[in-house]
This record gives sequence, structure tokens and C-alpha cells, in this order.
Amino acid sequence: MDLKYVIPEVRETFGQLTFAGNFSETREGSGANRKVVSRTYDLYSNVQRADNIQVTIPVAAGEKNDTLEPFDRVQLINPRIAAVGYRIGEAAFVNYTCLADDFVKI
Repeated sequence: MDLKYVIPEVRETFGQLTFAGNFSETREGSGANRKVVSRTYDLYSNVQRADNIQVTIPVAAGEKNDTLEPFDRVQLINPRIAAVGYRIGEAAFVNYTCLADDFVKI
């Protein structure tokens, strides 16, 4: 069985989410063919208080800084969590990445 991602129970996992306003872009290609393929945004959670929730959405969803203000409440569209394993020397680690098709103001 191939585990591609986990669908979270959004209310229990993230609680109430608000837009933080920070983002980074992932680009692919080189030279003139280089293009943005996704954006990763920081969201605040009232449940996951230790860190911000970072959510990656496809570039087709649009740039959220144009339509949202910091602390606007948002809702994830089709969220999923992927585990990405890596190793450093003899130790193994896992990063959990939250992906979504989009997020919208509520």
C-alpha cells in the first residue's frame, strides 16, 4: 500500500485558522523557462500554537496577499498532509507538509 497523504480532521487538527501574510514561492525550470509553481503561506492556528501552519497551494489559486489581510479568518479547500522523509548521516527525520487546493476568507 502506498501512503501518499493523510486527510486531516481540520477542526480538530488546526482549529480556527487566520492568515499571517507571509509567503514563499517554489519555482521550477531554468532561465527564461523558470516559473512559479506553488506558494507556501503561513497561517495562525488557535490549536497548533507552537508554530505557524505552513500551507502550500498551487499558483493557479492566485496570490493571497492581494485579497487577504493579516488575521483574516480562512478555510482550507481540500487539505492534505504529506510526510516527507530525509536523512542526515545515520539519523532519519520526517517533515510534515500541509497541501491544499486553495484557502478562502470566511
